[in-house]
Amino acid sequence: MDFFEDPESADGKPSDAAPLAERMRPRTLEEFTGQGEIAGKGGALRRLIEEDALRSLIFWGPPGTGKTTLASIIARRTKAEFVSLSAVTSGIKDVKGVMERARLNLARHNRRTILFVDEIHRFNKAQQDAFLPYVEDGSIVLIGATTENPSFSVISALMSRCKVFVLKQLKATDLKTILAAAVNDPKRGLASKAISVPEPVLEKIASLCDGDARRALNLLEFAVELTAPNESGVRDVNEESLKLVLQRQHLFYDKTGEEHYNIISALHKAMRGRDAQAAVYWTTRMLQSGEDPLYLARRMVRFASEDVGNADPQALVVAMAAREAFRALGSPEGDLALIQCAVYLATAPKSNALYVAEGLARKEIESTGSLPVPFHIRNAPTGFMKGLGYGDGYQYEHDKPGAFSGQEFLPDGVETREFYRPGPFGFEKEIAKRMEWWAKKKSESDRNKD
Repeated sequence: MDFFEDPESADGKPSDAAPLAERMRPRTLEEFTGQGEIAGKGGALRRLIEEDALRSLIFWGPPGTGKTTLASIIARRTKAEFVSLSAVTSGIKDVKGVMERARLNLARHNRRTILFVDEIHRFNKAQQDAFLPYVEDGSIVLIGATTENPSFSVISALMSRCKVFVLKQLKATDLKTILAAAVNDPKRGLASKAISVPEPVLEKIASLCDGDARRALNLLEFAVELTAPNESGVRDVNEESLKLVLQRQHLFYDKTGEEHYNIISALHKAMRGRDAQAAVYWTTRMLQSGEDPLYLARRMVRFASEDVGNADPQALVVAMAAREAFRALGSPEGDLALIQCAVYLATAPKSNALYVAEGLARKEIESTGSLPVPFHIRNAPTGFMKGLGYGDGYQYEHDKPGAFSGQEFLPDGVETREFYRPGPFGFEKEIAKRMEWWAKKKSESDRNKD
């Protein structure tokens, strides 16, 4: 049940059968790279680990950022019983078995149990509920690791009892440090082999791996294996070696470099230009090249508001549904939902009126500052506030003819009176008619007041 045992043979030397990423897993906080805000000197998590004073917590972050590694470091340092489970391979029976042993351990030996649950988001509500009584009575200290937002993937009762530590994508400089350590380590790394990996290659690998240390080490190891020895017997790893590793990809795609931004720009412009064929091509090309599908989904959600807007309000619904469909299915099944969304967005009527409106409103606020809210539309929950005039003069719309009062809602001092100007396409034509009609009614109301 413990997946933190060292990948070593009986004589204590690392097993060559273990992947490089596993062999190079940091064993101490001093070896750990990245996450300086929480794990660096003076960081809150580091203090808890060093003082062996852990409380229940959740590590939330992308793959390869150190969640499991931090748990393995805790396992080495703590005096408590340490047990680990994977939500992928464990069921409710395993969970309850660990819980009962933890309760007995505390009662008989006064020894805490730290339980690490990898991919805790994969446990359903009933399985997560099983932890609650044992966390509450102190039988276990729960450490969960997840790549999903715990606000949505971990039940609220458990969330309220756990401190969440957010792990960020590792910087390219962090990945380069990790890769260099693997190249130069003769015991656990690659230094015992006749290899040459120049610094530019390490930098290239770091740029390809989107802050994922495990992926970077796997790529390095594979590149070494695929590089044939030269006449001197040395494996000279270069960019050609990397291209062999990435052979299934049609293009050498640097997710942090110029080509990344060129291709996402091409997709955005193709959808804006109503070219469904090009939208399919660029979406598929990015997916095939290893782009994070959820990054694509986020860009499509943004596009739905920025470039389609109220010309087709359904576009935002489709984009959000595509995002959730991918989260539910994963790749490759979920890729089709993103392509479906790209086609819908490309063929939808377009309007940037909301984008322009936001810009005008921001400019107005920067110019006029925080103008006071008019008294008649202020909230007045107490008699004291009513006595100050809060809510005085407010007209309840539904009590008026046509459910329209014509009262003013913008504060005095606002210079721009028109932010949103609906366009001539799609549903915005209907919105424009509505706004024109209400503006006419308001004008009539203002004349009647005079």
